[in-house]
Amino acid sequence: MKKILLFLCLAAFVASCGGKKEEKKDGFEVSRSKTEDKKADAKEGVPVDLDNKGVGPIKELVFPEEIDQEMVARGEASFNSICVACHMVDQRMIGPAMKGVYERRSPEWVMNMMLNPDVMLREDPIAKALLKEYNNAIMLNQNLTEEQARDLAEYLRTL
Repeated sequence: MKKILLFLCLAAFVASCGGKKEEKKDGFEVSRSKTEDKKADAKEGVPVDLDNKGVGPIKELVFPEEIDQEMVARGEASFNSICVACHMVDQRMIGPAMKGVYERRSPEWVMNMMLNPDVMLREDPIAKALLKEYNNAIMLNQNLTEEQARDLAEYLRTL
């Protein structure tokens, strides 16, 4: 009996989702399709700031010319297990898209956000603006080590 009831509910749900017909009306039309923009943060009111180093233990970080592939592999594994709950590479989700992050933020800011999100969200103006932009969805502290955060930072360079 439960299987039949479940089947009927599922069938009703599927039937209610299909068959919508669009009517073409003359005059004003609003398009609700989502468009992608590499500099989405800047477009939406969160300024691009490459001088802000954030609040936290990382005071200076200079990336070497050559990308360290071992760090990238570890960083990608961490990203896929931790970060994808809120971040995608190319699209906004609960948090900003990660592709091109170093065109919007300094490496120090990115590392400090990974290592110290609680304080960053309270004290850093960019982090506060992002919090507001993303509907107060806080970035949880993943308790990363500096080494793990550096691996993630190296991975983000490759996006």
